[in-house]
Amino acid sequence: MNLERQIIKVVLTFISIITFGVVGLMVIEGWPLLDALYMTVITISTVGFREVHPLSRPGTVFIIVFIILGVGSFLYIISKIAEYIVAGHLQGALEKKSMNKRISNLSGHYIVCGFGRVGQNIATELKRAAIEFVVIDINPASTAKCVELGYLYIHGNASDDEVLKEAGIMRAAGLVTATDSDAENVYVTLSAKALRDDLYVVARASSDEAEHKLLKADADRVLSPYSIAGRRLAGMLLRPNVIELLDVVMHRENNDLMMEELMVREKSALDGLSVGEARHRCTLGANILAVKKKTESKIIPSPNSNIVLGAGDLMVALGTGAQLKELEELT
Repeated sequence: MNLERQIIKVVLTFISIITFGVVGLMVIEGWPLLDALYMTVITISTVGFREVHPLSRPGTVFIIVFIILGVGSFLYIISKIAEYIVAGHLQGALEKKSMNKRISNLSGHYIVCGFGRVGQNIATELKRAAIEFVVIDINPASTAKCVELGYLYIHGNASDDEVLKEAGIMRAAGLVTATDSDAENVYVTLSAKALRDDLYVVARASSDEAEHKLLKADADRVLSPYSIAGRRLAGMLLRPNVIELLDVVMHRENNDLMMEELMVREKSALDGLSVGEARHRCTLGANILAVKKKTESKIIPSPNSNIVLGAGDLMVALGTGAQLKELEELT
């Protein structure tokens, strides 16, 4: 039986026993409503006051029966209320302990700060990619949504160092701060970078001024949902087929064509090869769209075949699951 039905049962029991006592005294003894209600309440609560009026023999018998039924029902109600309180606290404590244990076992995960509309979309994409993450939000409604969706979460302020540590920031691969407040996103970025200056941080900004401040706070990437939406809408008007292809590659589930980012490992099959040679090694036909050298900050789109790949270089590749898996094995 769920909690809502239990509450309804308790309320109906309470109303029924009060009604039974009041009506019985009014009918048998002829007492007015207030006197009958008062006598009913002091009887089932066992406070020990004497009768409001002297009882007749039938009234005495009724009170004996009412005490047996009423006090038992009242104690049942009290026990259920206590059960809700104790069980609720106990269940909450057990769930929190289980959640903390699961989070403490994470490594290489991502932290999502803010679980509004943007944060929920981020979490959806991470879940779709089977990537582990922890949500931080101070809003009870947001954490309740996390419970509903089965996400790991921490209820707290994401700019608090202890909360970030509880989310496993020292073991995390990256953090995204996507709260509705630019100031909060700045504070979260500052706190995260103070704890780990090598952590990859992506931040949301709603204005150019906020973007500038977030970059000053050392965010690695800053994005504005409004500017992105504007560029996307314009792209749909001017290049609808290109946008559709990007949707297919980046967002649709159960898709044969995918885009992936891969890092060249030291002494791997591609370490020391040129981009052209790497393409030839991909017998299944994965396409290397871009390269980012370890020593450079900018990505090189449509890289020249003569560019030599080295350990720590990143490649952006396009292909089917099998093609990308072959390329990943070479890296």
